[in-house]
This record gives sequence, C-alpha cells and structure tokens, in this order.
Amino acid sequence: MRIDLHTHSTASDGTDTPAELVRNASAAGLDVVALTDHDTTRGHAEALAALPSGLTLVTGAELSCRLDGVGLHMLAYLFDPEEPELARERELVRDDRVPRAKTMIGKLRDLGVDVTWEQVARIAGDGSVGRPHIAEALVELGVVPTVSDAFTPEWLADGGRAYAEKHELDPFDAIRLVKAAGGVTVLAHPAAVKRGQVVPEDAIAALAAAGLDGVEVDHMDHAPETRTRLRGLAADLGLLVTGSSDYHGSRKTCVLGEFTTDPEIYGEITRRATGAFPVPGAGGRPAA
Repeated sequence: MRIDLHTHSTASDGTDTPAELVRNASAAGLDVVALTDHDTTRGHAEALAALPSGLTLVTGAELSCRLDGVGLHMLAYLFDPEEPELARERELVRDDRVPRAKTMIGKLRDLGVDVTWEQVARIAGDGSVGRPHIAEALVELGVVPTVSDAFTPEWLADGGRAYAEKHELDPFDAIRLVKAAGGVTVLAHPAAVKRGQVVPEDAIAALAAAGLDGVEVDHMDHAPETRTRLRGLAADLGLLVTGSSDYHGSRKTCVLGEFTTDPEIYGEITRRATGAFPVPGAGGRPAA
C-alpha cells in the first residue's frame, strides 16, 4: 500500500489541477493521496469528483504558521472544513497573500528585477498566490535557474532581501483549531534548513505536549542523517512519523510517491480523525 500525504494543486502553488493530481497519483501507483494545498480546501471538490477507482483521497491543508519569528508549516488532515474558527483563520492567511506578494514584488523591483504583479498573477492563475509563483517569475526572467534557487537569502527565503511577512497562525493555535475541527496535525518538513531557519527540537517537544500528532520525517529536503535524527526525536516524543513527496507538479523536482507513509501510521491518522474521513475513488470523470 503506497501512501503520499503531502501534495499541492493549482488551488495553491502546484501546477496540476486537482483532477489532474488525483489521476496522476493513480497513474503513479499510489493507493492513498492527501491533497494539502496551502491554507485552502478549495481543490477538494474537484479532486473528489475526478477520483479514480483504486485511489483514496485524504482531504487536508498545509497551514502557514510562525513561532518566535520562524516560519513553519502544519499539515492538517481530515478536519471539518466548515468549522467556523479554523475557516476564518485560513481566510485571513489567504487574504494576506496578495498584499504580501505585491510587497515582495516591490522589493524585487527595488533590487533591479523587472518583475510585475501581472506576471505573477498570470503564473498563479486561480491559485492562492505565494512565493513559488514569484520564484517562477524569477525563473522566467532568467534571474535564477530554478524555483528552488529563488529560496535563498539573496531573494525569497525567510529574512531574504525580498522577503515579506504575512498573516500566519501560531502553531499552538493551529493545533487547537484543527483538533476542535476533528482533524489531525503533522509538522511538515521541520528540518528543511535549506529553506531557511527552522524551529529547535525543544519547540517540537512543546508542540507535541500541546497535542501535535506527528512529524513529517521522510521528505526530499531532509538528508538521510536528518531523517534518522527526526525518527529518534519522534519516538522520544510519542509522535507519528510520516513520509510524503510534497509534490507541486512541474514546479519542483519531486515526484508523486517519492516518499511514503507506513500503512499503520496512516491507519492511526484515520482513527484519530473525526472531522472528515478518507474517500475511496468511484471512477471519477474521464480525462478531458
């Protein structure tokens, strides 16, 4: 059983539509895929309508959080998307994305980069605009060779020359809100140091004490020795260990199913959830 619990679609900063994503997940031999767009559940309905037979969809979102000035991401699974307090917080984060992007574009222009809001908006399409869209604009302009190369202190990394803050959840609040909505929380790629500063292990311990369910260990941005260290930390803290691709379509080099989650861990996640439940595919609509 192959389970990938972290993917993105055009509802945020991926390049596959939600329907394309579930079809591609099925073609990649996955049995379970989670759709975890940034701060939004907008892609779930399309993914469910297109869900192929043999593939199960886990609904979720990747919540933008900040702790002591350090950005981090919280994967939230199987929560009730209509729960009002969590829905309101997701909306606040999404609403702040456009002014934040425009601020970053202004900083880039001050640095001599001829990027425009119109260019970034075109790249984002109907998705929630974010740094990867600005990064892709930098690639189009020949400023950097790849999207990943834009996430450095020189450009868009946390604290970088063109970085701008946005509304983000306190991760302790995020855990509380997701739990109240019947969901399960997993800290995404907690040691991805090439993305910028990461939270220390004592912060992860505090989050575990506050109800964090798990930690994403097997991820493309974690070196083998980092994965080993995180596995030991998770065992010490009683946290579930997950693995996933963090798939963004053609925007990143990772592929669906590059890392996967153990079926027993997946089973425990589904047992803990009360806000929503995994949906098995019923065939979906045919590809256009």
